[in-house]
Amino acid sequence: MDAPLWTETHAPELAELPQDDAREYLERAVEEPINLLLQGPPGSGKTAAARALAREAHEDPDNDFVEINVADFFGRTKTEIKNDPRFEHFLVGRSSMSKRDMINHVLKESASYAPVSGGYTTILLDNAEDVREDFQQALRRIMEKHHRTTQFIVATRQPTKLIPPIRSRCFPVSFRAPTSEEIVTTLDRIVAQEGVDYDADGLEFVAGYANGNLRQAILAAQTTVEDAGELTMSAAYETIGDVGLDDEVESMLDDAEAGEFTDARKTLDELLVDEGLDGTKVLEAILRIGRKRYQGRQLARIHRLAADIEFEMHEGTSDRVHVSHLLAELGREA
Repeated sequence: MDAPLWTETHAPELAELPQDDAREYLERAVEEPINLLLQGPPGSGKTAAARALAREAHEDPDNDFVEINVADFFGRTKTEIKNDPRFEHFLVGRSSMSKRDMINHVLKESASYAPVSGGYTTILLDNAEDVREDFQQALRRIMEKHHRTTQFIVATRQPTKLIPPIRSRCFPVSFRAPTSEEIVTTLDRIVAQEGVDYDADGLEFVAGYANGNLRQAILAAQTTVEDAGELTMSAAYETIGDVGLDDEVESMLDDAEAGEFTDARKTLDELLVDEGLDGTKVLEAILRIGRKRYQGRQLARIHRLAADIEFEMHEGTSDRVHVSHLLAELGREA
């Protein structure tokens, strides 16, 4: 998807968040900034809510809001981290650092910088369920040291993965999976702003396809409009009735088996981010393709790997990290 993502161009303001309870808590946090623990399933709006809060609370959110996805560190190589434009100025001349020390250093430096517009800095730590306990202990110390000048927002699918000292320092805000009606309302707002033709059946079909994942619904709607020029029932069914990403999955598996792990992971990122799929749907596509290209021991092995990874994802760990592990195992087998 080459066009700007609708999840970014139509990011909700704080007042537009569909979940009343969560919105009310966040609106209070604008006036009384405190550390927050945003907890809920994938696609429930945790990241979008944190960004909306930052835009509302800061005069200069581009400088006073720092967003760190745990997968930006633990799911990437040290070279990829050092070359990321968001982090490279923190890590100049620090090539000998471990990845754990890198993220510690970035967090310490981000928390210690004086806010540009006065007041305080907000740091979002997204997908925090993937953070190891030793790093969580370091994060706890950073939160203690900079509590007067820095607001921490920790977003996670599984808060029980966090150590008690971090949970006790954050006010919990729960996000549930949005209802089909709430997804339809959001999609209606977006397509109306885009000025495209649509009908109620098309919106409801996309909402049902997304199954409670708002991000996936928005990206599926955008894909349908870019492909068909409208969001009607027939257009949505033609575009996303079958996932239609078999070519990308085939290419990803080809790269993995050839040892081109960077290319395979780039395709995986496109499936998870640009196409808005979750790890379970990517696994389903891998198995669907796998049944065509593997047999015997190889087919049994990929089913075992997929079962293990699906279990880990249900436990709350990163879809990207674990599907990447499957790709790496395919490369080793080859």
